[in-house]
Amino acid sequence: MNSLIAHTTDLIYGDADQKKAEIRDYFLKTYTLDEKLYEHLKNDKAFYRRADPLRHPLIFYYGHTAVFFINKLVLAKILDHRINSHFESVFAIGVDEMSWDDLNESNYDWPTVKDVFEYRQKVKEVVLDIIDSTPLTLPIGWENPFWIIMMGIEHERIHIETSSVLIRQLPLEFLKPNVFDVPCNESGDAPENRMLNIEGGEVVIGKPYDHRFYGWDVEYGEHQVEVDAFKASESLISNGEFLEFIEDGGYKTEEYWTEEGWSWCQYQEVEFPLFWRKVADKYFLRLFDQEIEMPWNWPVELNYLEAKAFANWKTKQTGKTYRLPTEAEWYRLAEQNGINDANFATVQANIGLEQFVSPCPVNQFKQGEFFDIIGNVWQWTETHVTGYPGFKVHPLYDDFSTPTFDGKHNVIKGGSWISTGNEATWHARYAFRRHFYQHAGFRLVESENPLIIRNESYETDSEVVQSCAFNYGAPVLGFDSFPKSIAEICKQYSGDQKSLKLLDLNCDTGRTVFELSDSYKQITGIDFSARFIRMAIHMQEQGFIRYITKDEGELVHYHDVQLSELGLNPKDNLQFMQADANNLKPIYTGYDVILAINLLEELYNPKQFLASIHKRVNPNGIFILGSRYDWEKNNIKRENWPGAFKKDGEPVTSFEGIKALLQDNFELISEPVNQYAALPLSSRDVKVSVVEISVWRKHTS
Repeated sequence: MNSLIAHTTDLIYGDADQKKAEIRDYFLKTYTLDEKLYEHLKNDKAFYRRADPLRHPLIFYYGHTAVFFINKLVLAKILDHRINSHFESVFAIGVDEMSWDDLNESNYDWPTVKDVFEYRQKVKEVVLDIIDSTPLTLPIGWENPFWIIMMGIEHERIHIETSSVLIRQLPLEFLKPNVFDVPCNESGDAPENRMLNIEGGEVVIGKPYDHRFYGWDVEYGEHQVEVDAFKASESLISNGEFLEFIEDGGYKTEEYWTEEGWSWCQYQEVEFPLFWRKVADKYFLRLFDQEIEMPWNWPVELNYLEAKAFANWKTKQTGKTYRLPTEAEWYRLAEQNGINDANFATVQANIGLEQFVSPCPVNQFKQGEFFDIIGNVWQWTETHVTGYPGFKVHPLYDDFSTPTFDGKHNVIKGGSWISTGNEATWHARYAFRRHFYQHAGFRLVESENPLIIRNESYETDSEVVQSCAFNYGAPVLGFDSFPKSIAEICKQYSGDQKSLKLLDLNCDTGRTVFELSDSYKQITGIDFSARFIRMAIHMQEQGFIRYITKDEGELVHYHDVQLSELGLNPKDNLQFMQADANNLKPIYTGYDVILAINLLEELYNPKQFLASIHKRVNPNGIFILGSRYDWEKNNIKRENWPGAFKKDGEPVTSFEGIKALLQDNFELISEPVNQYAALPLSSRDVKVSVVEISVWRKHTS
């Protein structure tokens, strides 16, 4: 295993040729470690077993980490071709129980393990060729091609850990133990866990944009917090300590649980943590690849809801106020004990597969006055994940973190025994649903200070806000609502037929979809950006959205938009999904109406899209197209433009090129018309564009 261990790469300092060699080595070690993870599976059947009903089977993740490289390299225009467009669609999305994840097994015909393995080898060769042939300049920032390579590597490192959690949930009959190495063999009774003092002080959280290590968008920015003094448990809560909660009826007593926690507890009929086993009166612990007699001095691994219930039980038992630490308190604890950004990687800890392939006793790795401030298992915090001041989205991975800014995901800190790469860094910041399991436990905090949780209830992402204003704001400059106008055009040509299926291929934050909900049997709204889909989902589920628009200077406007105030209602015939319109899954076929408004100029290959869209429309179905024909905005390659150039000395307009691509399968039933679209950028800045709308009917044969 030691030959595969590698710390994340310094992207600022060093020699360019040496740095390229380092990144190449880091990629190969990561790819090999990922492959070795799946060697734990005894047979191909294990790849198709769904370990968790809220996740895909393991075959998805086996393909997903390779597909991610290709999809991001294509999106970044570093790679100009696909390897397997089918794989790069079905293995693209679906990892965190989001409303737009497609977890319906009937929608998938998974390929063979052999085919996925061969695909992975092709991807490896492509990535190595890009590393070898692309000039490297330092420092490596967001715009550098090697940042995208690092994005793929660190993404794969994440999935090495999250897939190990899924493997941990498979029946042992599907697994081979000790492929990585053997687990820790030290166990015993739970040690005493004292509460020790932590002094108050200011904590500055957040990663500077010129930091030397790769980071995910949610790590960047700067957030200053004044932390009051508190007490923290000397070690993580052990299995032995948690047993007291179980034996005192903790899973049967509603008062210890939050409303969310009790609902989960009752629904799942839980009696103890997921990885515990009980045979007669004896407890066992399920590890990653085997089962052992319960080590009572190891950290308990559980979800946030169970950890919170334990803290509430402890409060009830003692009369003192216990809870989990906040993210800022975790940093304060670490700093008081001499851990910081500069020395994080050198602290002795059970992290990064450098010690064991399992947790170990909670009193084995002392760091200052405390144990396991970092390593052993991740630590749940009370903090809901959201962006720090200065947060901005990386344009090539806009759905890494923003979908989790919903108040339902809590931050985990510190890393675990299998956390590698970016996960094993000072600024590492990951968040999961409160009922999810990772290799995660917790420590207690004792404090009478009020718990303040930041929760961004108003959307502030500038691009998303502009979309919300465009979709749901009042009309500006006398122009009608563009999304509403598109809905009226759609009704005009397809009729008010409630037996029809409609697909909106660039649904944005959803207004057109909601406007059409009464007119069609089923509507699917697709957008490439999860940031936009998230707002549409919130509107559908909650009936409202909130966002902040710029006024002038530092002034802003707060907007609360109710769906009912627009005369609309959320319907169950609507679904919103994230997908790439240039590489859609086969399930998106059989539609009576397809909308593609302002989509072509967002695609990397609009010609390919136009040449194949007929496969997704039923005979006699309607295709409504709208475009500004702005092919240069997103640097679409010249050979992928449908028109707007001279051919044989004669001008070919965009519409003429589109007509040539569609005419074999569609009939133009309405001459193109111009529709004005007014996009508010601020109270005093409005961008007006002219969108040409054309309506087509597919031939009956």
